[in-house]
Amino acid sequence: MKVIVYEQVSGGGYAGQPIPASVLSEGFGMLRCLVEDFKAAGHEVTVLLDERLSKLNPPIDADCTVPIFYSHEPEKFLESVAKINDAIYIIAPETARTLQSFVELAEQTGKNSLNCASHAIGKASDKTVLFEVLQKLGVSPKTVILSLDEGLAKIKETIKKELGYPLVLKPADGVGCSGLSLVNQENQLAAAIAKIRVESTGKRFIAQEFIRGEAASVSLLSTGKKAKALSLNKQNISLSYPDETSSYEGGAVPFEHWLKQETFKIAEKVTEAFSDLKGYVGVDFVLTEHKPFVVDVNPRLTTSYVGLRKVAQFNVAEAIVNAVMKDTLPTNLEIEGVACFSKVETTKPTIEAFQKAAKLKTVVTPPFPLNENEKSNAMVIGEGNTLNDAKLNLEEAKKRLCNNIT
Repeated sequence: MKVIVYEQVSGGGYAGQPIPASVLSEGFGMLRCLVEDFKAAGHEVTVLLDERLSKLNPPIDADCTVPIFYSHEPEKFLESVAKINDAIYIIAPETARTLQSFVELAEQTGKNSLNCASHAIGKASDKTVLFEVLQKLGVSPKTVILSLDEGLAKIKETIKKELGYPLVLKPADGVGCSGLSLVNQENQLAAAIAKIRVESTGKRFIAQEFIRGEAASVSLLSTGKKAKALSLNKQNISLSYPDETSSYEGGAVPFEHWLKQETFKIAEKVTEAFSDLKGYVGVDFVLTEHKPFVVDVNPRLTTSYVGLRKVAQFNVAEAIVNAVMKDTLPTNLEIEGVACFSKVETTKPTIEAFQKAAKLKTVVTPPFPLNENEKSNAMVIGEGNTLNDAKLNLEEAKKRLCNNIT
């Protein structure tokens, strides 16, 4: 097929404004890896790329690259380029309905949308609907949906009555760790709410009991009716208090944990509870000593894909196509080895240093030297037969990258 892949951060979603270096490292990494896998499966690939990135000739193996100069262009070009393509895949956050809107546009072109159906994305992205489903299944922490319009006094009263402390506050339309805070006591609430106001476009936010455990996710494929768990993934998350920034730093695939099989069953059950979640889906968990708790459902490609594709003994991108277009799931789910991946903040490199870094096999996203950013952010990966080997190779990859930059 001829496939268009649009990734919102690197594909022009920030045209005319600064591109946040940290989310660029994740977004471009997913774009690059998915394009490579579509190409390996024999498809012809077109991508949209912010002109500030495209002029640097970044390492992306697309057959055609459309440079984007202005913020209104991605939608326009997706519609026009769709006419000469067969399928479209969108990588975008749920924030402010971005993912849903672009998938709706893809569906309206009449071409094959390889994403979850837009109406299913809407349901899974609506945290009120999501946590109603999760609580019916008995798999989520105690959760309350609140509104910024309620006022601090009422919010405090509701939390005191329904939850207590410690708790986690996050935007209802947030992605990753954006706007996320750990709140230990009532006097931290105002700062946590202020952070949500800054980092979210919506009024609603989530207060959730704090569950002590290990952050993990499950990558799944789904036909819209039947879901199959592919891998349990470790998430390296820095959960901070309201006056600091919480962040997702990377992870490891696979993650061996004694609750793995139970977590797989829950992830499949949750995904199947939302009809028409097709293709790739990610379900976020906290794994305690006793049971897994679901904390989010991502109806889209997640950063764990960067590691999963390295260890899966099948082409995950082609498996997405088969799940969506043929209603078939892979029978060979074999995983070999371990992949550890991490974001790395660097000084802003010279063009020459960027080009050298881009050629390193362990660099998934090179640190882009964008004029508007004082620092850059890369994503690197280490592979090995064991977790320890992968960790050692990841540290070596970080050193090699930093040596190239300096």
